[in-house]
Amino acid sequence: MYARPVVSCEVKTIMSTSALMPAYSRLAVNFTHGKGCWIFDDKGNQYLDGLAGIAVSALGHCHPNIVAAIKEQADKLIHISNTFVIEETELLANELMTLTKMDKVFFGNSGAEANEAAIKLARLYGHANQVENPEIIVMDKAFHGRTLATLSASSSRKIQAGFEPLVTGFVRAPFNDIKAIKKIATQRKHIVAILLEPIPANSGIIIPQDNYLSELRKICDEHQWLLMLDEIQSGVGRTGKFYAYQHEPIIPDVVSSAKALANGIPIGACMARGDIKDLFQSGKHGSTFGGNPFAAHVARAVLKTFREEKVVENAEKIGSYLLKSLKECLADFNHVKAIRGKGLLIGIELDKPCKNIYEIGLQNKVLFSVTAENVIRVVPPLIISQQEVDILVERLTKTIKTFYEVF
Repeated sequence: MYARPVVSCEVKTIMSTSALMPAYSRLAVNFTHGKGCWIFDDKGNQYLDGLAGIAVSALGHCHPNIVAAIKEQADKLIHISNTFVIEETELLANELMTLTKMDKVFFGNSGAEANEAAIKLARLYGHANQVENPEIIVMDKAFHGRTLATLSASSSRKIQAGFEPLVTGFVRAPFNDIKAIKKIATQRKHIVAILLEPIPANSGIIIPQDNYLSELRKICDEHQWLLMLDEIQSGVGRTGKFYAYQHEPIIPDVVSSAKALANGIPIGACMARGDIKDLFQSGKHGSTFGGNPFAAHVARAVLKTFREEKVVENAEKIGSYLLKSLKECLADFNHVKAIRGKGLLIGIELDKPCKNIYEIGLQNKVLFSVTAENVIRVVPPLIISQQEVDILVERLTKTIKTFYEVF
């Protein structure tokens, strides 16, 4: 048995004397700068980033195109009220509509805001169709955010506890179970929409059956429900398509997007098509900072870079290579229950809780996160190379095996 590893960056939580509210269990490692898929701390240590700010930094750190876009727009105009025309926002909207086949978009600042807008659209849709108390089907593996409505739509009692009374109007169903949805349709007469993540990431990177979304699309069409997809984490190239629903021949009614859309600059987008695209009439919804020229310009630079550098194609190709390499290196390690993923959204499920594996990961100079208590979430920048994947696999394998020797 190895001794407990000595971690050079002295892993511990930030002192309680911090003026920050203790909403996060912060590890006491101070990152100062990054380049590509690498990030550096104030002690000179260099880490391979397998987390990307939780699937945010799709183009890595300090990509020259994004740095240039930030400087360019900062020299022009950062913010102006949405009561005026904002050309950058209009251009970004048109680019997203081309990518998604949606009709219109509302811009906010985060994924939670985008999902909040989706929920409001569903209720407006219900009332427009004389449904007095509209209900939305949500999944038992869901995580949609931490506003009152989005945490109510989520499935985790941990994030809901203490915030009761929760927002009502949500009907929970098991994920990846078409029969359960059909049964709900016979029992509930006020359903107006289904809201789900194509791949529930915070619940352990759960991959549904191949035709799952197509079957949900059929049910929604049959009952005139909205199909609303939360693509906050699975979108913007993460799974090898620009949005995960594009792996199937469908178009949803609402798509929520955020995280990687501006590579770290706050932005959220709620996209809609059909009749519901015009439900947000003036005064019905708003966001002070949403869609400001700064965030929109950076997001446009992200989309341009994706096209020029074939980032989505790299995510698909390198993601397959990473998944295959992890399965090969951990094939004989019995404590690994499953390795699953799509593109560069990958989960390694262990046979016991592993929150304290962070310490060993930092010792091995690799970043990742743990979700669902026992699933290592691996979401590196989408620009990661095959050589860097080899390093990532070696460090993750070493970290997992050391974890079982120490704990």
